[in-house]
Amino acid sequence: MPQIHPTAVVSSGAQLDETVRIGAYSIIGPHVSIKKETEVMPHVFIDGYTTIGEACTIFPFASIGTQTQDLKFKGGHPNVEIGDHTTLREYVTVNTATNDGDCTHVGSKCHIMAYAHIAHDCEVGNEVIIANCGTLAGHVIIEDQAIIGGLSGIHQFVRIGRLSIIGGCSKVTKDVPPFMLTDGHPLVVRGINSVGLERRGLDKKTQRNIKTCYKILYRNKLTTKQAVERIRTEIDDGPEVKQLLSFIQSPTRGIA
Repeated sequence: MPQIHPTAVVSSGAQLDETVRIGAYSIIGPHVSIKKETEVMPHVFIDGYTTIGEACTIFPFASIGTQTQDLKFKGGHPNVEIGDHTTLREYVTVNTATNDGDCTHVGSKCHIMAYAHIAHDCEVGNEVIIANCGTLAGHVIIEDQAIIGGLSGIHQFVRIGRLSIIGGCSKVTKDVPPFMLTDGHPLVVRGINSVGLERRGLDKKTQRNIKTCYKILYRNKLTTKQAVERIRTEIDDGPEVKQLLSFIQSPTRGIA
């Protein structure tokens, strides 16, 4: 049987693995599913059509699966999904999607720090870190292993590329390509995320290729189309370069 504190309120319709732990005064709604080894600490609110993965930890006063703040919401059963081994710290909020059947998704092995907000229809990849008070507007896409600095605001429909890093207090209104280091209000690309690339085990040749891509994109005063053609001509076509080229050729709000 799940370990449920006597003061917690757990709906009879909630689906809890027998290894789940629910802390004091937490409230779990009727359409919530929580998988094995997950701990819900005291004073957590989980509602809506929400699925929490395995071995997650949800800290006090987090609010997960609450109704979207999008005024276009017309009812139905939009969802929230949280992957395995993800931590949601104090006062984190994750809203449902807006339309019936759509989903707000947070991946596995993410670390979402205190007061962060993940709005409707966001897609957060795996191993993402969002520092304190990082705020995602609706329909934001965060690719795997990206880091969002504290107090940063990310505009709706913006994409943040894989292994990029957003400096604290940044204002992000355009797409951030993979592997880049960025900062500012408004945001400026400062270089490549060299520390992150090394920590993730990318070899030296790949790191050099990414740095060359950065210089072509941001230092040579070329248009995006010209930069893409030059990268294709001058740099080995490895998977990371392909990923970078694919990203910058399909912007949703333009490239930072």
